[in-house]
Amino acid sequence: MTGLTASEAPPPTMTVKIISAGVAACVADAITFPLDTAKVRLQIQGECPTSTAPKYKGVLGTITTLVKTEGPVKLYSGLPAGFQRQISSASLRIGLYDTVQEYFTTGKESSLGNKISAGLTTGCVAVFIGQPTEVVKVRLQAQSHLYGPKPRYTGTYNAYRIIATTEGLTGLWKGTTPNLARNVIINCTELVTYDLMKEALVKNQILADDVPCHVVSAVIAGFCTTVLSSPVDVVKTRFVNSTPGQYPSVPKCAMMMFTKEGPSAFFKGLVPSFLRLGSWNVIMFVCFEQLKRELMKSRQTVDCAT
Repeated sequence: MTGLTASEAPPPTMTVKIISAGVAACVADAITFPLDTAKVRLQIQGECPTSTAPKYKGVLGTITTLVKTEGPVKLYSGLPAGFQRQISSASLRIGLYDTVQEYFTTGKESSLGNKISAGLTTGCVAVFIGQPTEVVKVRLQAQSHLYGPKPRYTGTYNAYRIIATTEGLTGLWKGTTPNLARNVIINCTELVTYDLMKEALVKNQILADDVPCHVVSAVIAGFCTTVLSSPVDVVKTRFVNSTPGQYPSVPKCAMMMFTKEGPSAFFKGLVPSFLRLGSWNVIMFVCFEQLKRELMKSRQTVDCAT
């Protein structure tokens, strides 16, 4: 995913990739966060049915209902934790991908297996580091002041404190197993598909290595990732958002979903998931590629000046 030619700028360094990935991911999160909130609300719908809880229908319906009942600010509840998640997680899983792939291909030709291995490695590292931010983000997005259980948290840092004091430090890593499965699927599918698509489009001279190529590759990667990761994403959201004792384990959570709501429960929020992940991918990858180039050009200019 270097996306650079010698005439434009030197290959980006690992530090440039990590910084570019973190900034690009935060920009993408800021723009697409309402879709993520809608996805979470749709995924937990039916978990604790109450007579007062509104029924969400579709992406726009969910967003409209949230704005009318809880105000537009609710769409961005958990955004600070979302930024923290991107800085601690996305910067590593995306920024280190090329470096880890190079490590696996040392002395041999790059292959699909090496790309998948790189995605697995960076995805696992990112989950363990960023899991607390994921737990806080999901809980803030899910809680409502109008219906359901009484809100547990007043803000991001209040959520970190309460979770750590009431559930222990392990509570901040709740749902690591399903999130690990989700992130491994997302990282491998997202980065490998994007990498392969971009490589195919450029090699076959269908598109040049520029914005249109990055957009097409990102949309295809987003679609493949959404479909494959939806079941574990829903289970992860339900388990992470659950109160202590609600679900004894991740498998039990999945089984209760299946018996109470049927197989379709595992694909709740699929449309907002794709709209969110597809648009997130486009914004993130385009920003990522452009930031890498501009940072390396700036660095080259400074080096020449000195």
